[in-house]
Amino acid sequence: MVATPLGNLEDITLRAVRVLREVGLVACEDTRRTARLLKAHGIATPTLSYFEHNERWRGARILEALRAGKSVALVADAGTPGLSDPGYRLVRDARAEGIPVLPVPGPSAAVAALSVSGLPTDRFLFVGFLPARAGARRRALTELLEVRETLVLYESPVRVLASLQDMADILGDREAFLFREATKLHEEYVRGRLSALKGLLGDRPRVRGEIVLVVAGAEEAPAQSEEPLSALFARLTAEGRTRREAVKEAAHLLGLPAREVYRRTLG
Repeated sequence: MVATPLGNLEDITLRAVRVLREVGLVACEDTRRTARLLKAHGIATPTLSYFEHNERWRGARILEALRAGKSVALVADAGTPGLSDPGYRLVRDARAEGIPVLPVPGPSAAVAALSVSGLPTDRFLFVGFLPARAGARRRALTELLEVRETLVLYESPVRVLASLQDMADILGDREAFLFREATKLHEEYVRGRLSALKGLLGDRPRVRGEIVLVVAGAEEAPAQSEEPLSALFARLTAEGRTRREAVKEAAHLLGLPAREVYRRTLG
């Protein structure tokens, strides 16, 4: 399992270069992308594509090569293989047959993003990719609502605006960090609220590149008011808060999601 650069081809370990040169086969997501990396380091090892839609039969072919005594390096398009890709299945099947699997550590987009986010790093949850469909994505985010650990997510540029909106709606407008096109020519690192990041990207004609989002975990629940929601909401609006302000303050005082307070008072 050989980690490869996120973008800058210099971000590769000496050991990774040696292993990629010495193995009999390099299994990779995109042979064209991996070919550029190998060429940059003078490596002529043959490659074989291995990705989500061919992993079943290509995995069998790789296992045949391993049984025959050939060494194989598995790489991702960028970063550490086995994270948010089918590599773990190949590792599982190889270990089930007693075939040794060794890590050649190096870059990881999740850890790199976390390291420069300025958000707590003592405990974090790697979420990977959220579901593509809106309903499933919102359900997944609801399950993360009370997670206290910093969240690390991967996202597609075509879905990032919808995901940022769903996160702000469900998790609240938390502090977050945008990690886009890391180590490449147009690398971008921005800290801000979820709504601000959505506004930043939404102003562009098109969002490009590979994206990691680091999102603050849930805050400790505040001491909850004993005042019933209906009475609390009525008091806040009577004191001059707008309905939106009253919803947010009631949610804070009662330790409830804002959308739940809205449903019960205005829905």
